[in-house]
Amino acid sequence: MTKQADNTMATRVRRSTKFALIFAAAAFAVACGTKDAASPLQPSGAVGRVRFVNVITDTTRGRVNAILEAVPFGVNLTYSQSAPATLPSPATALYSPVLAGARTFVLKRTVDTNTTVATIPFTVTEGQDRTVYAVGGANASSVTSYITTDDNSVASSTQTRVRVVHLSPTAGALDVFVTAVGADLSTATPTLSNVSYQTASTALLVNAGTYQVRAVPAGTAAASRAGAVSINVASFSLVGGTGRTIVAADNTTGGAPLRAFVLSDR
Repeated sequence: MTKQADNTMATRVRRSTKFALIFAAAAFAVACGTKDAASPLQPSGAVGRVRFVNVITDTTRGRVNAILEAVPFGVNLTYSQSAPATLPSPATALYSPVLAGARTFVLKRTVDTNTTVATIPFTVTEGQDRTVYAVGGANASSVTSYITTDDNSVASSTQTRVRVVHLSPTAGALDVFVTAVGADLSTATPTLSNVSYQTASTALLVNAGTYQVRAVPAGTAAASRAGAVSINVASFSLVGGTGRTIVAADNTTGGAPLRAFVLSDR
């Protein structure tokens, strides 16, 4: 065998080994699970926990694969879906441990993984939970990010930890009401007042039960609130000892009608 043939064979072996390692890493990410799922990075040092949420308002670019350090973190994610929770069972943890330091999500179109939708750098801090939201995209605008640090400390068995993240550029500042289902807004006190776009509220402790969440433009007169509701979660149940994030958002292509979706935090 000639020297050139030897070099060609060595190159093929290296390529095969590289592809095998990438495949093995991806398989590990999908196969591992439980409440504290193994990280796609298989960290051996200090870690924080990370969650990714798709809030991209573009039907062309909005269905994505989220790749973290060359390993799949979420696949075929549509509007309002989060990862790693949507990975196949048993990898259904709400957050994934990730090695502390500077990290990057690369978002690829699911139907054409040669197309990069966005590159999102973020920092993982030891002991912190962080959510990386991909936002924007309507009217061919850039897809960017909004990143929160999450308080997921344990609530008591009779309470739920609830917060609101405002990611609707159309809505303007909001007054948010978390009430009993059907409660009269004209006599209610805003749970959160004047919440601006790309703001995350502090965590609120709410007694376990069934609630309605409504938002109106900030400062709406009490008598006019019922007719000014722009976002409405008609009924959802809160179980003691858990945590929920309510995300105020535009519709899937941007603009009205506005909507909200609820994320499980623990």
